[in-house]
Amino acid sequence: MSQILVLGSGELGLPILHSLASLASASPPSSRPMITLLIRPSTLTSLSPSKSKELASLIDLGIKFLGADIATSTATQLAARFKPYDIIISCTGFAGGAGTQLKLAHAIFEAGVAHYYPWQFGVDYDVIGPEVANGLFREQCEVRRLLRAQDKTKWTIVSTGMFTSFLFEPFFGVVEGLENAGAGGEVVVRALGSWENEVTVTSPEDIGTVVSNLVLEDQRTGVVFTAGDTVSYGRLADLVEGKFGKEKVRREVWSLDFLRAELEKEPENQIKKYRCLFAEGKGVSWDEASTVNEELNIKTTDVQGFLASKG
Repeated sequence: MSQILVLGSGELGLPILHSLASLASASPPSSRPMITLLIRPSTLTSLSPSKSKELASLIDLGIKFLGADIATSTATQLAARFKPYDIIISCTGFAGGAGTQLKLAHAIFEAGVAHYYPWQFGVDYDVIGPEVANGLFREQCEVRRLLRAQDKTKWTIVSTGMFTSFLFEPFFGVVEGLENAGAGGEVVVRALGSWENEVTVTSPEDIGTVVSNLVLEDQRTGVVFTAGDTVSYGRLADLVEGKFGKEKVRREVWSLDFLRAELEKEPENQIKKYRCLFAEGKGVSWDEASTVNEELNIKTTDVQGFLASKG
């Protein structure tokens, strides 16, 4: 019986936990993997009704809890907690701050974990490199270097592109006004760099399905790619117009020069770094036919389907 530890239960962690539990339930009890969620001790004792409901739902799925705080623990302390587990999936995101992903990698190696799925659910860092957008992904690139420099721990990196919902977040600036479109409000769709630039997106739910299949059935190693959709900003605008009407949609282009000038005004602004990265258009999109979900015949939600779910 394998022991699986998931780090984090946020936007991606929860779908992965649910998908793992669902797929594992089909296994005979004697060989069914044990799934555990690493969670801060303060969260375990939280009096928040919503958090209590969430934890209760995970217990109903047969998921166990391990109390530990990644932020305040050293790599050696984390290694001691990680040692009993065969497979670890990091869903921590970037909330832990600089150095967290490297600390986790060192803890994984020290613990001798057999298979690691690091927090690399995003763009193709091999193509992007460490210095793009003021070093936005320098740490992610260093994690890849460390993984490749050792041969004790197997690893699988799942490159997912942008979370589909992020493309529609008003603060990101690509699609604004969607929340008021049904009431006749204007929707603005902006191209980052050009209308021809493309971006790959995958929903957290679809990532959860892919990851659970990789962990419990496929077990391949190395870098794999997923895609719910690979869409140009021009096609994105067409889809939004098709949903709400051409007369309600205004198109704008944020050129790379404009976005770089904006970043110069606030060089540590993470959102402005992301905009520059996607405007450059390198390592942020790939052919859907080359994805692991296509190979495994896993159905995913495209941008049109996401828009349809918005009512």
